[in-house]
Amino acid sequence: MSPFRRLAFVVNPDRPGAAELADELLEIAGRAGVKQTKLNKGRKLPRGYLKGCDAVCVIGGDGTLLGVVRSAAREGIPIIGVNRGSLGFLTAFSADEARMHFAALLGGEYRLAHRSLLECKIGPGRRDVALNDVVIKNEVNSRLMRIEVYADDELVTDYYADGLVFSTPTGSTAYNLAAGGPIIHPAAQAIAMTPISPHTLSNRSIIFRDTVKLRVVNRTDDARLLVAMDGQRNSVVTGSSIEVSLAPRRLALAQPKTYSHFAVMRSKLKWSGGLTEKR
Repeated sequence: MSPFRRLAFVVNPDRPGAAELADELLEIAGRAGVKQTKLNKGRKLPRGYLKGCDAVCVIGGDGTLLGVVRSAAREGIPIIGVNRGSLGFLTAFSADEARMHFAALLGGEYRLAHRSLLECKIGPGRRDVALNDVVIKNEVNSRLMRIEVYADDELVTDYYADGLVFSTPTGSTAYNLAAGGPIIHPAAQAIAMTPISPHTLSNRSIIFRDTVKLRVVNRTDDARLLVAMDGQRNSVVTGSSIEVSLAPRRLALAQPKTYSHFAVMRSKLKWSGGLTEKR
């Protein structure tokens, strides 16, 4: 793979050891021949911060990485995720792995995983993208809502529920999983739609093909919908419909060549093996 020679860092200073690790990796980058580095300590990126960079190294948890997704996708550069958080589904490198392999990674020893993004249209000229999910709820959290969902202008069904989760395969292990949705391999091209606490027991997740255009229509009297993108950005929708589809562009995540998706699942979700034979 191509080496990284212009590198940006995004560090969550609230994560223990993140700032110190950033200093170590900056030093390694300098010794590895990286020509240009920049460092941002905080989740909010200055406008154009990633412009001209080959990659961005995010040090923190999954939430820190999700905060960089829009900018990285816009610039078409990969994210190197180093985990200093708790769960770390998206951050592929531990702190020790980063220290050990960072020079080799910067020299081209990595692979790229291209992940689907959701595009959400919430009004005229208002579009946003999400790596994990788009969650739609009533603006008033204590109230149920009634909404209709259309797939390519065909009615799917109407829901009376706490909300809906639209998930990418990458985000299938996040809110989608907590709401009872399925785990989807991240290489799949699909959208999962999972109702949150539906009032009809037969309402279950639906998996849509990659080209589907979904439309959510608010049928709740005197209510506005809250749309959350990756749990990071919330918008209150005053209009009656929201559109969700896969975005035309994807996000690249830099991973070790030995990265195993199922090893991560076994570790993070604490999957166990078969029954142990009694002796």
